[in-house]
Amino acid sequence: MTTNPPSGEPAELDSNMEVALRAGLEDFELTDADRALVDGTANQGTETGMVQARPVVAVVGRPNVGKSTLVNRIIGRREAVVEDVPGVTRDRVSYEAEWAGRDFTLVDTGGWEVDATGIHLRVAEQAEVAIELADAVLFIVDATVGATDTDEAVVRLLRRSGKPVILVANKVDDPRTEADAAMLWSLGLGQPWPVSALHGRGSGDVLDAVLDVLPSESSVTDEWAEGGPRRVALLGRPNVGKSSLLNRLAGSERVVVDTVAGTTRDPVDELIELGGKTWRFVDTAGIRRRVHMTRGADFYASLRTQGALEKAEVAVVLIDVSESIAEQDIRVIQQVVDSGRALVVAYNKWDTLDEERQHYLEREIERELVQITWAPRANISASTGRHVNRLVPAIEQALESWDSRIPTGKLNAFFGEIASAHPHPVRSGKQPRILFATQADTRPPKFVVFASGFIEAGYRRFLERRLREEFGFTGSPIEISVRVREKRRR
Repeated sequence: MTTNPPSGEPAELDSNMEVALRAGLEDFELTDADRALVDGTANQGTETGMVQARPVVAVVGRPNVGKSTLVNRIIGRREAVVEDVPGVTRDRVSYEAEWAGRDFTLVDTGGWEVDATGIHLRVAEQAEVAIELADAVLFIVDATVGATDTDEAVVRLLRRSGKPVILVANKVDDPRTEADAAMLWSLGLGQPWPVSALHGRGSGDVLDAVLDVLPSESSVTDEWAEGGPRRVALLGRPNVGKSSLLNRLAGSERVVVDTVAGTTRDPVDELIELGGKTWRFVDTAGIRRRVHMTRGADFYASLRTQGALEKAEVAVVLIDVSESIAEQDIRVIQQVVDSGRALVVAYNKWDTLDEERQHYLEREIERELVQITWAPRANISASTGRHVNRLVPAIEQALESWDSRIPTGKLNAFFGEIASAHPHPVRSGKQPRILFATQADTRPPKFVVFASGFIEAGYRRFLERRLREEFGFTGSPIEISVRVREKRRR
């Protein structure tokens, strides 16, 4: 949406002010990037286009089979930590790689062990998640040891994933040990590729095999496409009623609902007709306290929830009004704001409130959610359907704000009035002056202000508040960045 000024004299005044401010900028030192912003060419063609996602290759295997050594060999530099001690790599670490002119992302993982406990359980979880979020898998086995029980368990995991698997028989340092690699046909994953990650022997053949099964772009990122149904993520801590709401909106029992928190593990995408439009809703697993404190299925649920948010355009955050607003609720909302997505807050189970609880709830909202007074709210009951129809206009309003653009002339006329009526405080004998303002992007709206000096955080918040009062932006975060520029030396 573009906010257009009314026709006639006000538009001319806005345009004249813009021209005058542009002329005044010539007295200041500007970079090429600054000039592109001022001319409005900085983001042409990028607002709605999606960057092509590199395909992802996960490197997995039990501890100390040489995964990190092979990663270093593929990327051509010693970045992955290598030690002759099992379990040195503990997290998923990604690297940009290239072979035969094709770019891809390589994910190094910690060793996968059956019946792992403690830190080793976390390592195994990381490896499983890496497989799930990959387009293809490099499965490394130590040819000098042969297939172990753990290797057999990894094979079962890989078969369940359905991902293309390249079996690498590592530590085949010379032709005499190639017979050891041939023994790995027994794993049932096809041809074992003999490799010496340490010396580089056979690594090119493995990479050729990887490219044969790798898609041209990642199929696991699943970014939303321009022109399709608007994508809505249902977010919230466990058991706030996300699945019940999706079922209510869909008009059928699409998702399992249980009083046990965290029943939903996988996001469930549903195309739903609401308000005469088709929407794509994603029901996500409840967010736990912190990812690093979760185990097993809950760990995957947290990652999937983050992924659903990244794919969404607008998030509906559900809050259970029968309980006090918790730190988890605030954290989920902050996740949405940080991601730059539009936001609607739905207060669920409203039908359970009595007057006393409603009074205290309003006080909690004023105290705990003061930073998102701009987000539209809907008081609903997913179980009974009460006021669920109010979600659609709230979502549409949030998306309209998320897409909105203010003409540069109108924006500068607004900032000019603000600076005249409420100038920035004088600091150390100097008073910063707003030179020019422009909207650099949408989704969410991003503004760049050129100034003659540092603009304090308090004044930036004041500018944001006044921007919202003047132009709305209901339901969308907005970003204001300041570029301080000095006068040219004559």
